[in-house]
Amino acid sequence: MRRNPALVRRPHRRHVLLAVTVLVGALVVPVVTSAPASATDYPTWQDVQRAEGNEQAKQAEVAEVRAALESVQAEAAAKSQVALDRSAEATQAEADLAEATRTATSLQAHAHQAAATAERAQTRAGRLAADLYRDGSTDQMTTRIATAGNPDALLYQLGALDQLSTTWAGVLDDAAVSAKTASSLHDQAARAEDERASLAADAEAKAATAKAAQQRADAAVASTESHSDELYAQLATLRDSTAETQRRYEVGQAVAAQAAAQAAAARAAARAAAAAAAAPTSTGGSASAGNAYPSTEGVTVDPAGAQAYARSVLGSYGWGDDQFGCLVSLWTQESGWRANALNSSSGAYGIPQALPASKLAAAGADWRTNAQTQVNWGLAYIKSSYGTPCGAWGHEMSVDPHWY
Repeated sequence: MRRNPALVRRPHRRHVLLAVTVLVGALVVPVVTSAPASATDYPTWQDVQRAEGNEQAKQAEVAEVRAALESVQAEAAAKSQVALDRSAEATQAEADLAEATRTATSLQAHAHQAAATAERAQTRAGRLAADLYRDGSTDQMTTRIATAGNPDALLYQLGALDQLSTTWAGVLDDAAVSAKTASSLHDQAARAEDERASLAADAEAKAATAKAAQQRADAAVASTESHSDELYAQLATLRDSTAETQRRYEVGQAVAAQAAAQAAAARAAARAAAAAAAAPTSTGGSASAGNAYPSTEGVTVDPAGAQAYARSVLGSYGWGDDQFGCLVSLWTQESGWRANALNSSSGAYGIPQALPASKLAAAGADWRTNAQTQVNWGLAYIKSSYGTPCGAWGHEMSVDPHWY
């Protein structure tokens, strides 16, 4: 899902309030500067039990639980975004290193080839120099020509000498040029090798940084999921629901709020464009034209598995199997159903190409690595924005460049 840059707005800092509507909005885009999860004062089951007998207390407790959900999700979302960014940087560094290695190797090969050419030219010049003397004697060929008695033979030999001398001079020039070329190429190869070595060190450092960022994100996600499971269970108790139903409801509400905010931004951008008499343009386009795939370490890249999961949950959104073909077409074009698909120009990420990537956190802390979490967010987004996958696919194909 890519958008006109004019329509994209940076998330605003959210304050943890007890009002339900504000808290739902806060779940839309996690606050990257929130207090760490360890500092969160989580509601207890005793709090939930005390609130059950009083409707007002129950609503206040629901707000408390949602505030805790927002807080616990914020740090994990921020660390996951950092891990995604560092992974993309490490992948680019590896690509730069590979290109530099190819350049250095090619220059070295050309330098060796030029050196061999210079050596052959020098050898040939030496042989031609030897031909200026008589074979088998120490008399110079010029002496033999000068003492020749036959005028015709003299003229022939003079012509041969002139041609031989000219050829020798040309070969000497070729040898000199080849030697200079070889020297220049050796210098270029040396500089290319220095650049390759520098990029190798840079790639190694970025890989280590990406690994550390991933480990921090994984730890934050594990902690967040543990707390989230309990918090969703508490919400379910307060709402006389089930944890899974409550989770799906909360995700749907958060994604709907995201879509509403996005639509409002689009309307504001359209009004600004109309006032400026400028037609809006999109720099989105098909994911196949701009996607990169950062390191898959920790990410399950299984397009077939992701499709199977998506098909299995279509019914929970009120859709029939007739919508599945449109969904397959939509996300095949957007991401190839790869959970690590990253649009290097816009930052859109994942199977549904959420923009910004952190929007996916509304569906779960493991949004960076878990295809099912990405699918859950994407389906909720489609339902809120287009009603059905075929509605989203119809919009995708109605604009150029394509986006939904």
